[in-house]
Amino acid sequence: MKKLLLAAAMIAACSLTIKAQTVVKHIQDEKAAIAKGVWAGDTFYLSGQLASPMTPGDPSKGTQPEYGDTKVQAASVFSKIQTALKEQGLDMNDVVKMTVFLGPDPKTGKLDFAGMQSEYVKYFGTKEQPNKPARSAFQVAALAAPWAALEIEVIAVKSK
Repeated sequence: MKKLLLAAAMIAACSLTIKAQTVVKHIQDEKAAIAKGVWAGDTFYLSGQLASPMTPGDPSKGTQPEYGDTKVQAASVFSKIQTALKEQGLDMNDVVKMTVFLGPDPKTGKLDFAGMQSEYVKYFGTKEQPNKPARSAFQVAALAAPWAALEIEVIAVKSK
């Protein structure tokens, strides 16, 4: 009887181990320092996104790219997030967690939560997409890119 119980326990332990294994897939470009995102099972972790320039700079003319204020940058970042999710077969409806890092607005030097929020509500809690993710927002002294007013990362889960 003890051998039978031991065998049953071993089989149960093995089946739990098999279920616990998760497939991990890194979405990355060999030239980039970090992965664009990482799949762990049905969960996609999208690295922090920064705004794209509104107007590109031209080094030969000595001009710098223009990124705009927090509201303009937030519009760019949310669009980039939507595109990155779509590339992975996901959409904004699949976002379950969002982390927002807000730096000082490049135009005013002040935190502009309202500028970010005015763009956020265009993607979450709408008639077309009523789901809202869990969200944290942090004020930071600065971001890695000196022109950046915000950086946003998301976690999305593929619905079954």
